Amino acid sequence: MRFRASRGSGPASPWRAGCVAAAPELDAPPHLLFPVRARRVGRVDRNGSIETAGGHIASRLGRRSVVLIGLMGAGKSTVGRRLAQRLDVPFQDTDTEIEAVSRMTIPELFAAYGEDEFRALERRIVARLAAEGPQVLATGGGAFMSEETRSVLATRAVTVWLNADLDTLMERVMRRNNRPLLKTGDPRETMRRLMETRYPVYGLADITVHSRQVKRETVAEEIVEALDRHLDPVSVAVSA
Repeated sequence: MRFRASRGSGPASPWRAGCVAAAPELDAPPHLLFPVRARRVGRVDRNGSIETAGGHIASRLGRRSVVLIGLMGAGKSTVGRRLAQRLDVPFQDTDTEIEAVSRMTIPELFAAYGEDEFRALERRIVARLAAEGPQVLATGGGAFMSEETRSVLATRAVTVWLNADLDTLMERVMRRNNRPLLKTGDPRETMRRLMETRYPVYGLADITVHSRQVKRETVAEEIVEALDRHLDPVSVAVSA
């Protein structure tokens, strides 16, 4: 429970008049004696308890997950962990789960079985994990391209696209040399083509947030605010 202090009543308040009168005896500036009232931050639930914004969102999600989508380098994993902390729900990464199940790294899976087999496994993993909400789930860049996966997420999740520009993506992904799809003669051109192909589909997500060179906490907080608006029944009714 958190409270934020704010100064008391208006200039005509009898409390203030009393403080001004008592100030000389107490040898204190009158404004330091003005009454302070507590202003509650968050929402009050039906039982009168105060919920934080994150807790209120988690309660409205029910069994749904918050699923982050976007290209490699968009920040799905790093932002996702901070978002999960903010909402006080678990965090899972589909790529991590795929590697745990297969006992192979993503590059090894691509090399051994090809992209089609990898995508089939990815679809099964995403469907299973999405049903384990409420949680925050970070997905691989190609997961949302599957119509089957989009259909599953439409009923089991709120999808959030982390939309990043080309320079931001390249600056991040080139820090590590473990991206199978970028092992080409011109990684930047490959990324540009992926953006051209995938961004129209990513645009089908429930929420879009701009991922950029700011603190991950900033992006996570923007997602919290967007979720609050998206899950607000009044906003939904107006938009309908």
